[in-house]
Amino acid sequence: MNRNPLWAEAKKLRDAGYSYNMINEKLRIAKSTLSNWFKDTAFTPNREIIHRVRYGPMKAAQVNHNRKVEEIKMLNQIGVKEIGIINKRDLWMLGLGLYIGEGSKSYETLQIVNSDPEIIKLAIRWFKEICGLENENIVIAIHIYPDNGEDKCIKFWKDITGLPLENFRKTQIDRRGNKSPIKKNKLPYGTAHISIISKGNREKGVRLFRRIKGWINGAL
Repeated sequence: MNRNPLWAEAKKLRDAGYSYNMINEKLRIAKSTLSNWFKDTAFTPNREIIHRVRYGPMKAAQVNHNRKVEEIKMLNQIGVKEIGIINKRDLWMLGLGLYIGEGSKSYETLQIVNSDPEIIKLAIRWFKEICGLENENIVIAIHIYPDNGEDKCIKFWKDITGLPLENFRKTQIDRRGNKSPIKKNKLPYGTAHISIISKGNREKGVRLFRRIKGWINGAL
């Protein structure tokens, strides 16, 4: 019989079906020592061991997922802090970048199209604060699929933009029968098409379009 005072206790645990890892957790005996003690002893894992083996990978995946979530949260907070306060020129250039990517650049019409409510809010803020437009110059048309629900979508974009109902043009409903099922429900509120109308003031219409083209050329 082994003279180590923990041997008998370790043997009881081993006979009860515990792994070297679990015995090490309970008694702080090195796994190499346990292997040396019980290398010739038959081993039948108990239910706890079987449960660990079965669900161990799941638990590890959960730990990795939670670690990823925490990292995303931390880096997001760092990013927000790095940006700091947005001044007027920042807003000018930020909106210009948005217009370069999502805005109309032909036919001397001003339009931005997007499905992201934050992008649409930024576009309206840019048109108002940088381009000097008012609500009366901004109209919106919603493009949706039949399963979106027109009333729900109009209410959503009305709340997002702060525009009155009279600024909403006729909703365009895509009724194509060959719509890919993969895209179904991808745009629960459709796509918002922001257009600018001059109300007879060229400075808020064609001349503004030409200025924005100049901003784009200057930036690029």
